[in-house]
Amino acid sequence: MRTGLKKINKSRRTFIGVFKRYGNKKNWHGFLEKTILLIDIKDSSGVILSDHIWFNMTDGFKKLGDLKEGDIIKFDARVKIYVKGYKGYRDDVQFEKPLERDYKLNNPSKIRLIKRGKNNNAKPRGLFP
Repeated sequence: MRTGLKKINKSRRTFIGVFKRYGNKKNWHGFLEKTILLIDIKDSSGVILSDHIWFNMTDGFKKLGDLKEGDIIKFDARVKIYVKGYKGYRDDVQFEKPLERDYKLNNPSKIRLIKRGKNNNAKPRGLFP
């Protein structure tokens, strides 16, 4: 559980996170949607509230362009509670992934790139130098 976010549940705040990578998830219709992973989520005073958060690739994130690992993103979002775990009927899976409450950041806005990561000027590495 993200206990740092639990303390500020239902409030809208400014956060800072470090871009890690892009991902994909299936939506309700079975189509893939692009996602974005931010790590080391901090509040405005620099306290880490979560080790990671996945977001849908919203227009606000798209406007930042092609992000590289280490880029620092600042954004506003609301803390909300959600239920995670297996929601099906198989007892064996239900035991492995029980339902539990956790906290997420919802409706990101005012998304801006604060600083490019250190690796952004690095050349891609191949098999040979």
